[in-house]
Amino acid sequence: MIYVGIDVGGTGIQVGLVDESGKILCKGGIVTRTDIPFDMQVKAMADCVLDTIDKGGYTLGDVKAIGAGVPGVTDPRTGNIAFCTNLGWVDVPFVQEFNKHIAKPVFVGNDATVAGLAESVAGVSAGSDSSVFITLGTGVGGGIVFNGKVWNGFHGVGSEIGHMILELDGEPCTCGNKGCFERYASATAIIREAKRAVEKHPESAILARCGGDAEKINAKIVIDCAKAGDETAKQVFDEYVKGLAHGIVSLFNVLDPEVIVLGGGVSMAGEYLLDAVREAVRPLGFFKTLPYPSIQLAQLGADAGIIGAALLGRE
Repeated sequence: MIYVGIDVGGTGIQVGLVDESGKILCKGGIVTRTDIPFDMQVKAMADCVLDTIDKGGYTLGDVKAIGAGVPGVTDPRTGNIAFCTNLGWVDVPFVQEFNKHIAKPVFVGNDATVAGLAESVAGVSAGSDSSVFITLGTGVGGGIVFNGKVWNGFHGVGSEIGHMILELDGEPCTCGNKGCFERYASATAIIREAKRAVEKHPESAILARCGGDAEKINAKIVIDCAKAGDETAKQVFDEYVKGLAHGIVSLFNVLDPEVIVLGGGVSMAGEYLLDAVREAVRPLGFFKTLPYPSIQLAQLGADAGIIGAALLGRE
């Protein structure tokens, strides 16, 4: 039997056939369209699933289940999507609509949550008892896995770790609160602080790399400058690592996972980021005499969304 995973992105929707071990057997995809109604977009997804099954040399009878990972809030109990900003969906019955086209078990989950599931089955945290996946991108997402099962919480927002409060009355967040973890541990946080820093230090290599235009600053430029020894960039990076480390330690103290996995665009900094985070976390743990959870970099990259979505049907 095979599983089908649908990774719903803002510009593209990727579909993959996945086996029990999390190996992708075949891929397909379509362009994400925000100019068509919800029901038409779901039909396009279903058609792509059928095309991918045929392309892989399988039949619908070979498919055990279909899963979808979306960048938004989902309710795994009902199969509804509370909201998905990229597609403009609000309170839509995803599973019910999908089943109009393909009569198979269909599951839905948050994109970061399913990526965490993928890493726990076929990635760096495979074989672990428990893991927390942290995606470090424009925002901060999370995937919590206990004993092979994702933790969604009662209302479907159990892995929204980016919105735990890290600082009282801190940086304003897009969610409406202040001081959320993602305001200190995202790529957006690096860019914000770098822009503030170059106002005070226009001699920084950060600004030089951007041709003097601060609006062109991105996280990679800042980290590359920090690696090269630019003092302003190093200060921005060190503050970023401090915020990330404090959030990680909070997760340690509440969940005590076996493995913490860092993914997303910022994690592309690799060992430079990983070494700094491990060093920053070491003195912060509450239980000083106990071992720390292992902190690792994600391995599956862009495939994690497809794999994790597919494996929702394996649970």
